[in-house]
Amino acid sequence: MSEKMRIQQVIVVEGRYDAAALSALVDGLILTTDGFAIYKDKETQALLKELGRQRGVILLTDPDAAGFRIRNFLSNLIGQEYVRQAYVPAVPGKEARKAQPGKEGILGVEGMPPEALQQALRNAGACETAARAGRAITYTDLYQWGLSGTAGSQEHRFAFLRRLGLPPRLSKKALCQVLNQLYTYEEVEALVQRAQEQ
Repeated sequence: MSEKMRIQQVIVVEGRYDAAALSALVDGLILTTDGFAIYKDKETQALLKELGRQRGVILLTDPDAAGFRIRNFLSNLIGQEYVRQAYVPAVPGKEARKAQPGKEGILGVEGMPPEALQQALRNAGACETAARAGRAITYTDLYQWGLSGTAGSQEHRFAFLRRLGLPPRLSKKALCQVLNQLYTYEEVEALVQRAQEQ
């Protein structure tokens, strides 16, 4: 398989299977809307607005009516000037993991061949980027800061994420990616120390 695309913008998809399909092709931050849950998830909305201003967002939703509703909602929420639209073709079929095809009988993002996903990102003007300078934040850092893998780490992580205005349900992997997109190692270390002192 060819080398992964390093993408500067944050890619937003509907669900975890879409994210899994993309993560095999892309080195970058991929976030999910969890379908229509995004309409009520104020923390993820705030995160997407912030990331949109800093990095830009690429919306890659399914080519069905629901996908277009989510796409329109997010475009208006984030601001058109920060959003690029990536479209996959409407191909009849169903995903291998599903017993029945979707309502409209077309494949979603997860069912697309890798070449179609890469082409959709290129067509949207995805910016390939070099690695960010400076020390990256790692899983080990999360552990040492008491945000992962230690007694009480879940409560610490939730409180820390609330303080930063980030969604508490971020996985460890997504948390590392988001922190690396928004902050330097030194900035996060200072934020953690400040939180522990209070």
